[in-house]
Amino acid sequence: MQASTHLIKGNLEVKISKRRDLPCFREFKERKSTLTRNLCIRRGSICSGLTSGAVSMGAELARARDNVETVARSLIKFRSVKAQASGGDVEDLAPINPHETSTGTVLPFVGVACLGAILFGYHLGVVNGALDYLSKDLGIAQNAVMQGWVVSTLLAAAAVGSFTGGALADKFGRTRTFQLDAIPLIIGAVLTAIAQNVQTMIIGRLLAGIGIGITSAIVPLYISEISPTDIRGALGSVNQLFICIGILAALVAGLPLSRSPVWWRGMFGLAVIPSILLALGMTYSPESPRWLFQQGKISEAEKSIGTLYGKERVPEVMYELRTAGQGSTEPEAGWIDLFSKRYWKVVSVGAALFFFQQFAGINAVVYYSTAVFRSAGIASDVAASALVGASNVFGTVIASSLMDRQGRKSLLITSFSGMGASMLLLSLSFTWKVLAPYSGILAVVGTVLYVLSFSLGAGPVPALLLPEIFASRIRAKAVALSLCMHWFGISVVYLVFAAVCLLAVLFMAGNVVETKGRSLEEIELALNPTT
Repeated sequence: MQASTHLIKGNLEVKISKRRDLPCFREFKERKSTLTRNLCIRRGSICSGLTSGAVSMGAELARARDNVETVARSLIKFRSVKAQASGGDVEDLAPINPHETSTGTVLPFVGVACLGAILFGYHLGVVNGALDYLSKDLGIAQNAVMQGWVVSTLLAAAAVGSFTGGALADKFGRTRTFQLDAIPLIIGAVLTAIAQNVQTMIIGRLLAGIGIGITSAIVPLYISEISPTDIRGALGSVNQLFICIGILAALVAGLPLSRSPVWWRGMFGLAVIPSILLALGMTYSPESPRWLFQQGKISEAEKSIGTLYGKERVPEVMYELRTAGQGSTEPEAGWIDLFSKRYWKVVSVGAALFFFQQFAGINAVVYYSTAVFRSAGIASDVAASALVGASNVFGTVIASSLMDRQGRKSLLITSFSGMGASMLLLSLSFTWKVLAPYSGILAVVGTVLYVLSFSLGAGPVPALLLPEIFASRIRAKAVALSLCMHWFGISVVYLVFAAVCLLAVLFMAGNVVETKGRSLEEIELALNPTT
């Protein structure tokens, strides 16, 4: 404790000494000199300048004291951020917190990154409305297996993309990875739009899946690393908001299908536009200062800081990055390091967040929402999907406003508690006879409350929290690994279905007899052989 006190005191003195050249200190010294000259003590009288000088000196002393207290508070806050993380690593996510400048220069770049989030949601949702129409055009209307391939290929490829996104972001940087990611996104969108057979469609979905998988890893990573500390939660939750907007955009894009069945091609083709904008926008977006600093590109890091927070903030932010970087001089971690004793605990927390997110039932609730709404008299599938999407957007907006005030952990606990209560209401609405007359309405209420609860915490918080809890040397790879659980959660349903089908084949091959062309007596004899 004593050593820590001396360390803080020493650093505080360094901080104060660095600020002696600031205008407030120079002005204070000049006024002190003026005050000394005005203290002309003459025989029998005191200069009138004494009173006014004393008042001025008192004010300046108060100002100097406030500056010292501000420095102390900043230093204490900085030390509190550098808590022990990841099994002994000093977490070096230095508190970039530019109170003195507007965040207006940060917001456009967050908006560019969120084009990736829009694509994430759009590609997930676009196939739902278009599947029936593209199945007829591609000749797979009666082939449920091929339809399943069209849907699930995107999810499987996204898992691969999210796993590789972290390594790409570490090697090439965040903005360059966005630009590289636009290639499969653009080609995938074009192939799905012009597909004349199911093979081309599947290849296009495969490329689009890889693209949105990479996007799912680097969007929250980039936003977290460029955002000021005091609004990082709000900006980080914008990622989830734009995913919801992407899903809603896919729903709206499908409205003309009833009048023009071939419009499904246009729906897939629309994804080219945000993909191109993402690539162009990242050309003018600054690289993550933290990644540049870790790569030893100091001048480029200073330029990036100036673009994001203003040139006057460069010395302070660079000082924070240097101080934070003193805790570890180790190289970037490899994939195997994520499973070491040192990092496993924090990596398992990240994976568990997405495990609980997916296996808490969100996909089942959304999938069955149209059937639930029909039971309440809402026959339009579009209206049902719109209500679910609007609930998701509304809840995410509320979460954005609460993220930096209530904290991540409290929102997670509140969210999962609300989801559990909503699930209980859904169950009771279908099982309790006394509630039978109101089962439809209660089921709708339970569904909407579940989606609202999900969007308050379980939806936006995991992707925001991961870049914050991982040490810098494992951050990109650990985020990518944890996100694999997200895609596993979505695609596991299809894997379970595939496993059940395989078991069914094995069971039928060994236990079911062929009855075609055989009399009942022959069948009986085959099933009940005499001993």
